[in-house]
Amino acid sequence: MEAPGIREASGIVVSRKDPGHYWIINDSGAPAEIHLVQADGTPRGKITLKDARNVDWEDLAIFEWDNQSWLLVADTGDNESKRDFCTLHILREPALPKPDQKLDARLTTDWQIRFRYEGGPRDCESVAVDAAARKILLLSKRNSPPELHELPLLKPEKRGIQTTRRIGTSTVDAPLESTIPFRNQPTAMDIAADQSFAAVLTYYGVFVFPKAPAESWPEAFARKPLSPGPHLLAQAESIAISADGKRIIALSEGKKTPIVTYQR
Repeated sequence: MEAPGIREASGIVVSRKDPGHYWIINDSGAPAEIHLVQADGTPRGKITLKDARNVDWEDLAIFEWDNQSWLLVADTGDNESKRDFCTLHILREPALPKPDQKLDARLTTDWQIRFRYEGGPRDCESVAVDAAARKILLLSKRNSPPELHELPLLKPEKRGIQTTRRIGTSTVDAPLESTIPFRNQPTAMDIAADQSFAAVLTYYGVFVFPKAPAESWPEAFARKPLSPGPHLLAQAESIAISADGKRIIALSEGKKTPIVTYQR
């Protein structure tokens, strides 16, 4: 990752406008910016959200809705599980710059969702969208086992705070011989565009949850996942699935992180 603005990557998605480009966000305390990079790590610019603040941005999702592609920024980090509410910022995916230009724009979100968790505050770094079901899925980080929650993918009719619905749990266990600290804590999640599987990232590796058409996500997440093995990243916190479902990309925090790609 050669983009100098990417220092603590906490969320990544593959652009639906060009699969050779990625959108990336930084972790807490960074400016409210979404960075654009090429698949080889070359920087292509950024957008700044005028009506948002990076309290603790922890994941980034992309989805298709009404013949448009949308970005969802998840301000859901809560290390001490004490936030009164968290916020999801949703906006149309911006147009990509021409090859000889860099993106530099200030935009306003299309809508925001403020919410609390059923059962009280949770630390969550794993957020994904099932556009077909009009659902937002959130997988908690520090609970054992991790809890799966959902919110409706709707523009709130009234300003207020919604409450998630707890719909299940998951298992993302690293091998017993692994000595990686906090190796079983989910740090990112994505759902394939055709809803055929979800990918969850931990500090150990990537876990893939296949889902049959007639299944629900709680059923899919309740099964033991597939795992292609460790990613060997220092502090992995970002995962993305390409629109065709053939690539899974993972990033670590830190400058010049390797870009790890799994081929399916």
